[in-house]
Amino acid sequence: MSEKKLAGIWMDSENAIVVKNHDIESAYKFFVCDPVKREVQHGNSSEKNANNVEQTNTAKYFKDLEHLITNTEELYLTGTGTIQEQFKNHLSETAQFKNLKVTLGTDQKMSPEEVLQTVKKHFNA
Repeated sequence: MSEKKLAGIWMDSENAIVVKNHDIESAYKFFVCDPVKREVQHGNSSEKNANNVEQTNTAKYFKDLEHLITNTEELYLTGTGTIQEQFKNHLSETAQFKNLKVTLGTDQKMSPEEVLQTVKKHFNA
């Protein structure tokens, strides 16, 4: 079993499933974290307001994910759409995650168990 602190995230623009093999202290076996949901608000009065709310909600979504992958050394990032690429860019611009090795993948919606198996397979665990 790897002593490296590894994590995988399946994400789309509204939900994320995080799988990792470590807590704050040590690396051991992979487990599924509580799902992370992105707030989506509807019915804003102006396009500018809607855009600001959208950016704020995305930033909060990314912060919630960052919290779960603190101390991770390698990250497998997969899902639908372009949100994973946005998150990867966000991480590379964040000092704490600048040296994090991130691998991108593409997968359709998966259950937490399928994400767990996909991440374990990716890391040969």
